[in-house]
Amino acid sequence: MNGTAFSKTHTFTKKKRCPLLPRAFWVVFFLLTFFRLHAQYNIDRVLMAGRSALYYEDYVLSMQYFNQVINAKPYLYEPWYFRAVAKYNLDDYVGAESDCNEAVRLNPYIVGLYDLRGICRIRQKKFVEAAADYDKAIALDPTSQGFWYNRALCRIQSKDYDKANFELDSMMVRWSKNAKVYQLKCEVCLQQKDTVAGAKYLDKSLELDPYDGDVWTLRAMFSLANKKWKDADQQLSRAIHLKPSVANNYVNRALARYNFNNLRGAMADYDKAIELDPNNFLAHYNRGQLRVQVGDDNRAIEDFDFIIQREPNNIMAIFNRALLRDRTGDIYGAIDDYTKVIDQYPNFWTGLQYRAICYRKLGMTAKAEMDEFRIFKAQMDKHLGRQQRWSSKKKRETRKLSDIDLDKYNQLVEADEQEVEHEYSSAYRGRVQNRKVEDEYMPMYVLSYSRSDSDVKSYTAFDSEVEHFNQTASPRRRINIVCSPKTLSEGETKAYFALIDSLSVRIDAIKDLNREKGLLVQRAVAYTVTQNFDAAINDLTAYVQQDSTLVMAYWQRAVCQSLMNEFAQSQGVESKLKALSAIDDFSRALKLNPANAYILYDRANVYAARKEYKKAVDDYTQAIALDTNLAEAYYNRGLVFLYSGEHDKGIEDLSKAGELGLYDAYSVIKKYRKK
Repeated sequence: MNGTAFSKTHTFTKKKRCPLLPRAFWVVFFLLTFFRLHAQYNIDRVLMAGRSALYYEDYVLSMQYFNQVINAKPYLYEPWYFRAVAKYNLDDYVGAESDCNEAVRLNPYIVGLYDLRGICRIRQKKFVEAAADYDKAIALDPTSQGFWYNRALCRIQSKDYDKANFELDSMMVRWSKNAKVYQLKCEVCLQQKDTVAGAKYLDKSLELDPYDGDVWTLRAMFSLANKKWKDADQQLSRAIHLKPSVANNYVNRALARYNFNNLRGAMADYDKAIELDPNNFLAHYNRGQLRVQVGDDNRAIEDFDFIIQREPNNIMAIFNRALLRDRTGDIYGAIDDYTKVIDQYPNFWTGLQYRAICYRKLGMTAKAEMDEFRIFKAQMDKHLGRQQRWSSKKKRETRKLSDIDLDKYNQLVEADEQEVEHEYSSAYRGRVQNRKVEDEYMPMYVLSYSRSDSDVKSYTAFDSEVEHFNQTASPRRRINIVCSPKTLSEGETKAYFALIDSLSVRIDAIKDLNREKGLLVQRAVAYTVTQNFDAAINDLTAYVQQDSTLVMAYWQRAVCQSLMNEFAQSQGVESKLKALSAIDDFSRALKLNPANAYILYDRANVYAARKEYKKAVDDYTQAIALDTNLAEAYYNRGLVFLYSGEHDKGIEDLSKAGELGLYDAYSVIKKYRKK
């Protein structure tokens, strides 16, 4: 008993003696720890929101998130790196390189940083610096074929053939079955004028991979150099079949076709090359020459106008346009062009003769006689005679691009050095697009403040509950139902962030949230527009706890969860359980409003992504029954039918989608009909 009393007394005295300062210290410590963890949690959420926007290709929006993280924690390399990816996808290679520099300074052991910076430098034609980046990338990951391949290409572009040869020899030992290695080896041999060895490596490359368009392009270069025009035509046709979007292949095939008198085929190739590359110099110049030959003078002038606009001192193009203007009755224009040529080449007697004829047509006899006297004086020294007419042989001659000989004004042009266009191996441009497939489903319908960026211009989505909310809750911005929301500009992004801040101030100030719960929906929609799906889900969950009857809340929460799941899967994170959660929300929404076609369509999208094709078809069919103009439902159901092997039904649905304005459906139909 005494022992017990002593214990109680002892305990009491210990508590009494406990000073207040340590207790206050621990309180402050726990508060600081809490706020630090909370701040870190917020930073992680902002970074994740930025990565999500990056995945969904909203690069401007993603940069706004990464800017916030950089301002808060500039010592983290990740936001610099991800902002560089966004800038790269916006073709801001200088800005992307600068961000990579900072990320490398903060963490020089991340191999992806050197890869991205190397690609940025390649786009700026800084091949020596890019090769140095791949040196570092290979030191960190010596097993990556892509890094070795890009470095070898950089060596070739910078004409460092000795190093290129050495590195390619190593690659042939390590990756003896890689056809592209032998292709690059062939190119180095050609640059070093060793055509025999080049042909050997080219044959090896074709043996390993006869379906590489670049190799067939290279084989055609041999044929063009040896004037084997029909062989070049066949080889370039193979290359075009395998890689139909390379403009130079069409330019070179046109040259081959021109030389065995297939002028119609050559003209078609130049047209296609210009369609793919509107600024292609050779295609415009040579098409102009072909148009001259077939008497299409006015359109030939258009091609030479383009050349002269880009190169105001291109004498060959100016003289050709002068002849065409002369022929089409634009005498003053012809005189201007002849004068530009004569000013640069005072002894070009043919130009003087043509200008004198133009002066006489205008009655300017004195000027004509001055030109004729200059010609006569020259003829006293050397008889020049009239310029030769085009003979059959003359028509088939070509000149090099750098060959400025006015006697060759009527010849087609070929590049000084034939080059093969290569695709550098890279995870960028983009990693975000790796999720893309050629025939991907149309996206979900979602509540948004922004307008739709859909191809179906005449269709406006409408739902009575959404309209009722707009009228009764009076949101700061009208809520719309959209499929494919448009990408935000920088100004729009800042405006939405400001909207979120103002809604947050109002929500925090409310004592009875139940009375103003509509503000949660408004903020959730704003979070969705800015692709902060996690925050949107939190707001919608808070709303559902207050009111479990609003269809919009379950619908929007399910869409946000589905979008988060897609992003998580792209990062290798399993999301099957969360997909079931999204399906459950869609189902709850449909119980409350079974006549909503958009919710049925969205749930069908989830089923389609999970390859539950029968359930997807059932939902798409119900959605179409409710709204026969829902083009996206026809399109997606068509794809599901195709993936299920029911091609006739799939093509029928895609045809209907195309009829309703989704014109991408026709390219899918064409592809599957070929199959």
